[in-house]
Amino acid sequence: MGILEDISKTIVDASTTLSQDKFHALKRAIHMEDNENAKWTLKQILKNYEVAQDIKFPLCDDTGIPHVIIEIGEDREISGKLINLIHEGIELGLNNLPARPMAVIGDEVQRIEQSEGLFERPGMLRPASILIDNVNDESTYKRDISSDTLNIHFLLEGGGPEIRAKTLSVYHKRSFDNVINTACEWLEESLKMLGCTPSIPSIGIGRTHYEATSLLLKSIAYGNLDNQNEHEQKITQRLNKTGIGPMGFGGKTTVLGTYLNIGNQRASGVRIVSIRPSCFVEPRVATLKL
Repeated sequence: MGILEDISKTIVDASTTLSQDKFHALKRAIHMEDNENAKWTLKQILKNYEVAQDIKFPLCDDTGIPHVIIEIGEDREISGKLINLIHEGIELGLNNLPARPMAVIGDEVQRIEQSEGLFERPGMLRPASILIDNVNDESTYKRDISSDTLNIHFLLEGGGPEIRAKTLSVYHKRSFDNVINTACEWLEESLKMLGCTPSIPSIGIGRTHYEATSLLLKSIAYGNLDNQNEHEQKITQRLNKTGIGPMGFGGKTTVLGTYLNIGNQRASGVRIVSIRPSCFVEPRVATLKL
């Protein structure tokens, strides 16, 4: 199988496959839930995953915008040819899935106004700019990789969470709790409007809007619900006290867990905080190791 087919298969896997840590989190939530409506909803969500995996069908009609993170060791190289192959493989994968046609036709104005309609082929949906990960950064999610590592992570980001995401500056007041409380307040409001809970909210904290959002994306690629640190656990506990519950039915499970990724900071009165309340079909992530 060539690299184009490998990438295509990875895109399909991202859209149709439930990660083991999320499977475990759902099973734990079902076991702990005593609200019958919420328990029934969680069971239906789990059944949706099982059917999608079994027949290789998208987990959601909104098949998402592809985002790519390349994780590279010091002895590996990335060529322009590989970048082109990634774009071609994504196009092939979206067509093979098949994804929902979402690419807007036209020039800058026509695309904004959506006045010329959509391309019929799902593969015309272009991915966001590729993020190349510096494995020696100071973010929360330390990576145990070798000099020979070359991993390509494919994330499919749905529209509902993006509509309710936010990236803004927070005056930290030399207080970690102040920054985290602000992020939680934003999430408490956005989760009320999300609809498709339980969520796995992601938080990135950095020096610039680009960096904070990059940290958030890396948290989605690298986070693990089976291995939550104390800060992630506290955020999860707080958000679950909202009582929103699965699909708004109440109960104990508004979120299954949290991804919190804190990167480098600068001498300043502000921290840039990016939040994204994933819907229950996310994170949709699959990795190709080359």
